[in-house]
Amino acid sequence: MMIPRSPIRGLAALGALLALATTALAAQTPAAPPLPNIVLILADDMGYGDPRCYNPQSKIPTPNIDRLASEGMRFTDVHTPSSVCTPTRYGLLTGRYCWRTRLKSGVLQGYDPVLLEPGRPTLASMLKSKGYATGGIGKWHLGLGETKPADYDRPFSAGPRTAGFDYYFGIPSSLDFPPYVFIENDHAVEKPTAQIAASESQREGGSGFWRAGAIAPSFKHENVLPELTRKAEAFIGKQSAGKPFFLYLPLSGPHTPWLPSPEFRGKSGAGPYGDFAVQVDATVGRVLKALDDRKLAKDTLVVFTSDNGAHWLPTDIEKWGHRSNKDWRGQKSDIWDAGHRVPFIARWPGKVKPSATSDQLACLTDFFATFSEVVGAEVPRDAGEDSFSLLPALLGRRPAGPVREDVIHHSGDGMFAVRSQGWKLVEGLGSGGFTPPKTEKPKPGGPDGQLYHLTEDPAEQRNLYLERPDQVSRLKALLDGYRNQGRSRPG
Repeated sequence: MMIPRSPIRGLAALGALLALATTALAAQTPAAPPLPNIVLILADDMGYGDPRCYNPQSKIPTPNIDRLASEGMRFTDVHTPSSVCTPTRYGLLTGRYCWRTRLKSGVLQGYDPVLLEPGRPTLASMLKSKGYATGGIGKWHLGLGETKPADYDRPFSAGPRTAGFDYYFGIPSSLDFPPYVFIENDHAVEKPTAQIAASESQREGGSGFWRAGAIAPSFKHENVLPELTRKAEAFIGKQSAGKPFFLYLPLSGPHTPWLPSPEFRGKSGAGPYGDFAVQVDATVGRVLKALDDRKLAKDTLVVFTSDNGAHWLPTDIEKWGHRSNKDWRGQKSDIWDAGHRVPFIARWPGKVKPSATSDQLACLTDFFATFSEVVGAEVPRDAGEDSFSLLPALLGRRPAGPVREDVIHHSGDGMFAVRSQGWKLVEGLGSGGFTPPKTEKPKPGGPDGQLYHLTEDPAEQRNLYLERPDQVSRLKALLDGYRNQGRSRPG
C-alpha cells in the first residue's frame, strides 16, 4: 500500500526549490550600480566670462574650475531662473520658478521668514528619501523661521533642517545684509548682540560694502569664505563609500564685500573682485582635493555654477580691461543675458565625457529633475514644476529633441522675458535691473517691449519688436500660458 506524501513536506520542498531558483536568478542579475555622491558648488555673482575655460582673455586665473571643465562637460547656454540670488536659490532647490511664490521680485534679507513652503520637496529632501546623507554649507538666503523678524535668540522653527538637510552651516543671507552671524542647523552659533557700522564698496574707496546692523561679537566678514571652505572639507572628510552623500555648497563669494585673504591679493588682473574670484577657485580646488583624499572622486558627480551674472559695471571693464560677463549685454539683476547666463560645468568620472561641451538650453531649475533621474526618483506632479532632466545631455545621448524648448527669465526688479527657438521676448523696455535705465516708457509709435533674434544678434542690440509681430504674439502666448498653468514641465 502507498503511503500518501505529507502536504507539509511537499510545500517545504517547493519552498526550497523556489529559494534556490531565486538565489540563482539573483546571481545572474547584475546588481544596480551604486548611487553617486553629488556635490553642487554655487558661486555667488560669478560671471560667465570669469573662468578662463569660458573666456581665454579673462584676467582671473581659475585653474581648478578649468580642471573641472577638462575632466567633465562645459555647458554654454545655461541660465539662472532669476538674475538675483534669493529667487535663483529657491528655483535651484525646488525646480520651480520663484515668481510663483510670494516673492515677486527682489531678494530676502536676514530677518525675513522662510520662503520655502511647508512640505515643498527640495533637492535635499528628495535625495534624503533615497538614502543620502544631506549637508549644506554656505549662504542660505531663503529666510529663517516662520515670522518676521526672524528671532536669532532661539532655534528657528523653519529653515535648512526643515528643507531636508541633515546638517547645515553658513550665513543667513548675503554678506552685506545684517545680522552678520553664522548659523548651524537651526540656531545662531553666536547671537548678534553687537553692532557694526556700514562700509563702502572698494569702488568708492571703502574696505568692502555692507549695511549697518547687528553682528555677532566674534564675526569677521573676511573669515566667512575660509570658514565655509574648512567646513566643506570637514563634511567630505566624514563621508565614506558606504553611504551616498549630497553636499550643497553655496559660497559667499565673489559677491560683495570683496575680501580676499592676504595670499590671494594681487593674484588677478581685475582688482579685489578678481582676487576674490581667485579665492573662490581655490575653494573649488580644496573641495576636489578633499574628494581625492577620501578616494570618493570617481563616485561623485560635481557641478559648478553661479547664481546670476556678475555685478560688473562698464567703468570696471574700462578700468581693468576684464569682461566678467564676457560679451553678453548687461550685468547682474538685468533681464539681458549677462544677468542670467552663467558658467555650468559637470564632472562625473566614467559617465560624463572629459573635455566635452554642450549647447543645450538649460536652467538651474533643472537640477531637481536631473538629480531625480540620476538616483531613480520619480518627480511628483506637484514638484519640480519647471524642471527638465539634463541627464541625457550629460551622458552624451542624442535625444529626439532639446532637453527643453524654452526658459523664462526674471530680472531683479520683476521684469519677465522668455527665450524660445532662438528668439527672446522681453516684457518691457529697459534693463529691469541694475543697468540704467531700469525701465523706459514707450514712445509714441514705438515698441512697448523688446524682441531679439538671438541666433543672429546674441548681444541683444537690434530690437525687432515692431518688425516681427508674429514672434511677439507667439512668445507672449507662450509666456502667459506658463504663468497661468502654474508649470512649464508637462504634467
